Amino acid sequence: MLIDLDKKPYKMNLFYRKLGKGKPLFILHGLFGSCDNWQSLGKRYAENFEVYLIDQRNHGQSFHSPDWNYDFMATDIKSICNQNGLNQISLLGHSMGGKAAMTFALNYPEMVEHLIVVDISPAYYPIHHRTILDSLLHLDLTLVKSRKEAESELSKSIKNIAELQFLLKNLYWKDLENQLLAWRFNLKVINENIEEVGKAQEGIAYTKPTLFIKGEQSNYILDSHLNQMKSLFPKSDIVTIPSAGHWVQAEQPDAFFKACADFLQIR
Repeated sequence: MLIDLDKKPYKMNLFYRKLGKGKPLFILHGLFGSCDNWQSLGKRYAENFEVYLIDQRNHGQSFHSPDWNYDFMATDIKSICNQNGLNQISLLGHSMGGKAAMTFALNYPEMVEHLIVVDISPAYYPIHHRTILDSLLHLDLTLVKSRKEAESELSKSIKNIAELQFLLKNLYWKDLENQLLAWRFNLKVINENIEEVGKAQEGIAYTKPTLFIKGEQSNYILDSHLNQMKSLFPKSDIVTIPSAGHWVQAEQPDAFFKACADFLQIR
């Protein structure tokens, strides 16, 4: 259930970076990600928008909380809008961030001018991060004294090099003097609530323009999802980016930027 921010004070503030000037564009990262993943593209969008690169709860430099689902994530977005006096935004989200963006648009349709959802649909997804979570949970950071050691241990079970490097970006020195590393993301809460990541989106249809961007080599958006996508987002279109997997924006940044720019009518 969403918190009514007009009736109840909201003291949990997300970390975010603000770039550029113009109409507001919020960008939401995916699971295990952070706003830093979007810095390069964010600077390009900032030539036309006031860009908000957001660390979602339990990720990056934002607060950790046991309350973690898409309704809470949507409330967090609403809180940033309230803090900055924003009545309407454009919203771009990748994977988990895409589901958070869809939830916000369905719950607050009057506040979203344009919606871009990257390589995810509103359908239900079964848990498929178990190997990663088990690997992270079995890594004892009290015994690991360098990033290289962490990489060596994790590489025994996480064979995808790009995926491994993506995860390692979340390591930081919690206590440099005592060489204590920690994860930026809230591993405990994510592990305990991992089923929330795949939850389906529901609600009254969002009837404004929506763009779904799919990686040609990704299997996250399937033909079986199309009816549900059109039912909830009737004014939606799908653009497929060639030679891209799930991390479309990282693998084909120029093609990705063009697809978004065309949709957002950036000149």
